[in-house]
Amino acid sequence: MGDVDAAGAVDKMSFEEAMAELDQVVARLESGAAPLEQSIELYTRGTALKAHCEALLKNAQAKVEKITLDDKGSPAGTAPFDADK
Repeated sequence: MGDVDAAGAVDKMSFEEAMAELDQVVARLESGAAPLEQSIELYTRGTALKAHCEALLKNAQAKVEKITLDDKGSPAGTAPFDADK
C-alpha cells in the first residue's frame, strides 16, 4: 500500500479485488501494528475501497431483474428489481 494515492486504481478494480484489499486494510488497522501516519493512509484507502464496492453493488442491483408470474403462478417475464417492495 505505502504511498499509493487513496483513489489509485481503485476505480479499475473488480468487486472481488476491492473487497480482498479492503479485508487486508481492515486486518492491518485492527492489528494496531501500523504507525499513526500509515493508519491514516490505510483508513483513507479503505474508505475509497468501501465506496467503490458500494457503487459496484448499487450498479449490480440496478441490473437485477425479478421474474414476474401470471395469475396461474407461471413465469410471465421479468421486471426491474425494486428493493422497496
